[in-house]
Amino acid sequence: MKWDNPRIWLWVAAGIVVINGFFPAVWILLTSFKTEGELTRIPITWLPENPTLQNYVQAFTNAPIMRYFLNSLIVAGGATLLCVLVSALAAYALARLRIPNKTLIFSLLVGVSMFPTVTLLLPLFEMVLALGLRNNYIALILPHAALSIPVATLVLVSFFQGIPKDLESAAMVDGCSRLGALWRIVVPLSAPGVFTASILAFVNSWDEFLLALTLMPSQAMRTLPVGIQFLQGEYSFPWPLISAALVIALVPVALVIAIFQERVVGGLTQGGVKG
Repeated sequence: MKWDNPRIWLWVAAGIVVINGFFPAVWILLTSFKTEGELTRIPITWLPENPTLQNYVQAFTNAPIMRYFLNSLIVAGGATLLCVLVSALAAYALARLRIPNKTLIFSLLVGVSMFPTVTLLLPLFEMVLALGLRNNYIALILPHAALSIPVATLVLVSFFQGIPKDLESAAMVDGCSRLGALWRIVVPLSAPGVFTASILAFVNSWDEFLLALTLMPSQAMRTLPVGIQFLQGEYSFPWPLISAALVIALVPVALVIAIFQERVVGGLTQGGVKG
């Protein structure tokens, strides 16, 4: 083997990335089928010796996992719809209208997208308290959508700029308004970008923990990440049970990405090339 061949190092780097991405998920999946005794045994067993579904049964019977699941679905779905709606309007304005200082606006969008959530926690908490929205779905939908809007806007701008203006002009000549041309011509032709922005917003909201813990603390309103955190006892960590709950939380995201994999990859690469 020639170690000075660059292709070898490229394959090694690719292998490290793949292992780093998949190993934690595979380990959690295997742990969810083990018992507490097998998990703490030395030497460790990589594969479950006696696979059991008891951890999944406990996750659904001893904890309101389905309630957490429904809460996450409502919050992530609402945040995704709001994010895509606002991002599409903002991206269309940036792609088509003559707006001064566009470069500055793009720089601000990139900068805002990098804000750590913890810096927004205190002002958001005070606003939610003042509006009386604590333990309300709106308290999470609005900030989750706001956190995803900068990235979604940047993704959609690249796609909207690639749509020929003549198509919109022809639609408007036939009586379509500018907004009508946006929703009937531009958005459908930018479907990969819309899918990409939607999935990014959904995943960001589905995984978010800090705001969900602070703004929706009651047990009935907990989202999945917060509910799973409360599965641990005061002096115990039931890792197989927690792993089963993590697998349940991972399934919707994995299914969405698997079903729309080609559109997401195409959307990210196409948007990156155009940007």
